[in-house]
Amino acid sequence: MKAYYVDLHIHIGRTKSGKAVKITGARTLTLENVLRISRERKGLDMIGVIDCHSPEVLEEIEDLIRKGEISENPEGGLQYGTTTLIPGSEIEVYDGNSKGPIHVLAYFPTLAIMKEFSAWMSGYVSNITLSSQRIYCDARTLQRTAKALGGLFIPAHVFTPFKSLYGKGVDKSLEEVLDPALIDGVELGLSSDTSMAVNISELNPFTFLTNSDAHSLNKIAREYQKMDLANPNFIELEKALKEMDGRRISANYGLNPWLGKYHRTVCQVCLYPVEDIDRICPECGSKKIIKGVSHRIKELSAESPPTNLRERPPYIHQVPLEFIPGLGPKSMERLLQALGTEMDILHRANIEQIKEIVPDKIAGYIDLARKGRLDIEAGGGGKYGKVKTE
Repeated sequence: MKAYYVDLHIHIGRTKSGKAVKITGARTLTLENVLRISRERKGLDMIGVIDCHSPEVLEEIEDLIRKGEISENPEGGLQYGTTTLIPGSEIEVYDGNSKGPIHVLAYFPTLAIMKEFSAWMSGYVSNITLSSQRIYCDARTLQRTAKALGGLFIPAHVFTPFKSLYGKGVDKSLEEVLDPALIDGVELGLSSDTSMAVNISELNPFTFLTNSDAHSLNKIAREYQKMDLANPNFIELEKALKEMDGRRISANYGLNPWLGKYHRTVCQVCLYPVEDIDRICPECGSKKIIKGVSHRIKELSAESPPTNLRERPPYIHQVPLEFIPGLGPKSMERLLQALGTEMDILHRANIEQIKEIVPDKIAGYIDLARKGRLDIEAGGGGKYGKVKTE
């Protein structure tokens, strides 16, 4: 087994022709830029691009195959040099069983199967060209279809207040909407971590994933995982999610939940922290309160801790390099030129090597970030938390 770094939730903002795919995504977030940045700057070994159902994205992939820039991996996935692309789709479910919209992820081993899924899905969505479209069928039908095509099915960012399984979709249990037997893993999202999610007993059977949900190039790999695999491909990914034959997720790297946009409960108007979801804001008097992820997880958690918990990999509160105080673009470029990729800076370079390139104070922040020891001011209501410098 070898360690590989993996981010399975990356959007496409625009196609090569300039058409929108993820409307809120950056215009520079094109397929070719995603591939190049993921490999050359971020140092990722495997990525999931979750807008591959869009017909023009499929055409771009086929064009890259014709040019010889991408090849199909016989074990599943698309090979771009040392980086494997896993084609996927993010879909919004809001059927008669769910209380609100839920985002889910489906991944497929080959381009041909991805095209087949796209063709099927086009009969149930209003606009197949766009990302995260609402599908007009029930969630279990979607699950069965994805699994019948040999795909993987993962609920996305399950605790965020909007468009997620526990944030809006269900009252108490995922079984209100989904078939647990057809779930391959659970994506935690930016405002939670393993220590929070393990308190929900029905999640015990599932592997936890930490992905970036990148809407811009620099957000790629703000969360990711290390996987122990023989090689980065679809078959090995499936084995890792099922913890088969020694394949596994060996570490989750994610934001300290306090850095997430929805960690704490806040007033929607002025973002003042509110302790009681049923009270008005003590700062501005508004009754519009956004329930934070930490509050929601407490609601869902059992009064007594679950027993017989599965062994989980360590969750490392790693602050992305873009959050490091004082680390500007020029210093970042010097680090990349000297050390390689962001994965090299975060995992392979020692502190003395970093001090040779940037001032000791910045190097110290990077070292604390790698160890998850930076002080954080909590975020909420759509506003990120921030690193405290003093």
